[in-house]
Amino acid sequence: MLSPCFAESSNSSGSQILNGQVNFQNVISVMQAQVNNVGGDVGIQSVAAGNAVDITTMNDTQVNTSQYNNAAEISSTTTANVTNVAGSVSIVNQAACNTASVSTDPAVTAVTNYQECAAKDPTATASVAANNIGGSFSLANSAIGNSLEADTNATSMPINNKQINSSAVVAATSATVTNVAGAVSLSSSAVGNSAQIVHYSTSN
Repeated sequence: MLSPCFAESSNSSGSQILNGQVNFQNVISVMQAQVNNVGGDVGIQSVAAGNAVDITTMNDTQVNTSQYNNAAEISSTTTANVTNVAGSVSIVNQAACNTASVSTDPAVTAVTNYQECAAKDPTATASVAANNIGGSFSLANSAIGNSLEADTNATSMPINNKQINSSAVVAATSATVTNVAGAVSLSSSAVGNSAQIVHYSTSN
């Protein structure tokens, strides 16, 4: 889902990353899958994302990223019928307005993040039927307005994060699952704003 953004150090001060993304157009993903009689595992994935950035560095890093989305439609729809699979089945369906991920491994990481989702309604719709699965079965259906993930083991990690969501966020999930030998996991989530910050300990 994410478009990678890798930054190499241009001088001794490390990496400085400026990202500005704006989307006004519809983003639509449709997956229709009919899967029968498979000897191994099955993986099905459909993702619609308006703005996405993935930043990975190994330097002291300053990140300034902004994302604005005003699309009429951001939708991902998955319809799947899966039968007679010897292995495991994994189905992922996701619609996201703005997503940003920052992962660094330096002494200093500073992140300024601004995200605004003014799209009509990021919508994730999943309709799945599964029968006779030899392994485990999982279905994850999610719709997200704004999402930020940042992780580092830097000694200093100042974060300035602002997220605004004015859109409807919809996740609709329908599943019929029968005769599964392993574990079954079903999840449906609709999230307006989400931020996950992980600062690893640098002490001995």
